[in-house]
Amino acid sequence: MELRVLNYFLAVAREENFTRAAQMLHVTQPTLSRQIAKLEEELGVELFTRSNHNIILTEDGMILKQRAQEMLALAEKTRQDLMHRDEELAGKISIGSGEFQSTGVLAQIIAGFSKKHPLVQYEIYSGNADNIHDYIERGFLDLGLMAEPIDIRKYDFIPMPVKEKWGAWVRMDSALSEKEWIQPEDLMGERLIVATGDFVKSRIGQWMGNYKEQAEIIAEGNLLYNEMLLAENNLGMVLGIKLNYTYKGIRFVPLYPVLETSTVLAWKKEQVFTSATNAFLAFARQYGKTMSNDEL
Repeated sequence: MELRVLNYFLAVAREENFTRAAQMLHVTQPTLSRQIAKLEEELGVELFTRSNHNIILTEDGMILKQRAQEMLALAEKTRQDLMHRDEELAGKISIGSGEFQSTGVLAQIIAGFSKKHPLVQYEIYSGNADNIHDYIERGFLDLGLMAEPIDIRKYDFIPMPVKEKWGAWVRMDSALSEKEWIQPEDLMGERLIVATGDFVKSRIGQWMGNYKEQAEIIAEGNLLYNEMLLAENNLGMVLGIKLNYTYKGIRFVPLYPVLETSTVLAWKKEQVFTSATNAFLAFARQYGKTMSNDEL
């Protein structure tokens, strides 16, 4: 499969019309139709269901659409990486991150590195651990800021120099907002908003111990901002990591026993990086060692 033909295919899938797609691609309609027919012959499947008025993707076509988008995105990233091999560092570094206190440290590292190498650009992807792992494996991300533990057989990493503190985000009109700590028994009878995933095996589920079986989970989410909107509207309290933000009418109350986690900036072992990414990692390592003295 040629990348050019995949681009043709995506244009037809998007426009659902050969004439419009051909005009957009600046090719003739017969040329475009022949290229799609050859692609279908090569793959041995029908990619479109055709009618007099429009065409729609078949199930096989929908699968190819997703794969084609991924392949073209990876090809463009590779092109960008190879374009910049001048003496002055340039190019693009792709980094995934969850919502952490250490995301602020990552931002400081990026800002400091940018002062030294202003031609380097950054692509920041926000997601949960599963998303970021998947994108690193596929080659769409160079690095990922993730919570420990990670598989040290597959990843190298730089520890982040801050701890993530867990607690409950509680409405100010709740009696629990006046407490110094939230304990597992305090959550009985409360509606809880938690991170998407297996609650029983999660950090919060393990922290709750025997009480987890009685927990009333009203909602799950993968972004704290969206979860906070639910809390503000009195759906329940959010259990999650403390961030350097304030939310209207909401107070963060830490958990007791104390629950803290660590994060790392990780990448695949044996990964071949551009000069810009290698220099960024060296800078990040040094930053972590000198952070306490506010030195770069």
